[in-house]
Amino acid sequence: MTYIGILITYIFVNNFILTQFLGLCPFIGVSKNMESAVGMGFAVTFVMAIASLTTWAIFNFILVPLNIEFLQTITFILVIASLVQLVEMVIQKISPSLYKALGIYLPLITTNCAVMGIAIISVRSGYNALESFVAGFAAGLGFLLAIVLMSTIREKLDLEWVPKPIRGVPIAFITGGLMALAFMAFDKALLNNLLG
Repeated sequence: MTYIGILITYIFVNNFILTQFLGLCPFIGVSKNMESAVGMGFAVTFVMAIASLTTWAIFNFILVPLNIEFLQTITFILVIASLVQLVEMVIQKISPSLYKALGIYLPLITTNCAVMGIAIISVRSGYNALESFVAGFAAGLGFLLAIVLMSTIREKLDLEWVPKPIRGVPIAFITGGLMALAFMAFDKALLNNLLG
């Protein structure tokens, strides 16, 4: 698959939030306002891109030669946790207000199944180092796209009348479901038509 194909696949066709439903906790929790959503989106994009490349290297240069591929999951968790700690320290230093706004959701990137998912998919798909990095970056951009769209819609919903039983999280899930339906229009046939 070409690099453009990988980008289109993980941003639109296999968007981790809207087609695979991975990473819903920060998607619902942090999408209440645009600033937090953008900050979380960039943090997740950075972690996904670097984690994909790092886990690929560890898998291919350490786990496979030593014939200990069964340690893949625990190794990937340790790498992702380390990267999240790094991102958390940088955000706390650079933007304390964003750090405060992200709250508990920033450390939860460690357990975000979307980050682990792209790391495992990159290894199992047989991607090379650059393809793994591009897949992680594209998956992060897909996450960023979805969370920014959701935050825009939720900010508008806060200004509109919504029936009391579905205010807050229920309307967010309904909105997310409608967004997922819209993303279903992007399928493998579209990818094949675009790339030939």
